Amino acid sequence: MSRIYKILHRTDWEAAANAGAYQGSALDRADGFIHFSTAAQAQETAARHFRGQAGLVVLEIEADDLGAALRWEPSRGGDLFPHLYGVLPASLVRGVAEAPLDPDGAPVIGVRP
Repeated sequence: MSRIYKILHRTDWEAAANAGAYQGSALDRADGFIHFSTAAQAQETAARHFRGQAGLVVLEIEADDLGAALRWEPSRGGDLFPHLYGVLPASLVRGVAEAPLDPDGAPVIGVRP
């Protein structure tokens, strides 16, 4: 099993959970897929893209549950990142965790590679 992670604002997750699916952020929709990170990539993703933003959560998803809609594509530094070409059904989210900010304002992502 391979877990992947999505960082987003709690209010966005609450709306998606109520709707039954997450459609992605504005950036996701502009890029045509939902951006995810592996456990090894999540902390850097948080520091780069979410610094200074409070009220974040981290969704935990089993990559195999997403089937062929999930593609592993090169991104930052040539690393392969998981990209979902479609919506994320709320029922596939295995866990939701708070992402508090560290003293430098970076979200703390409590996942281990």
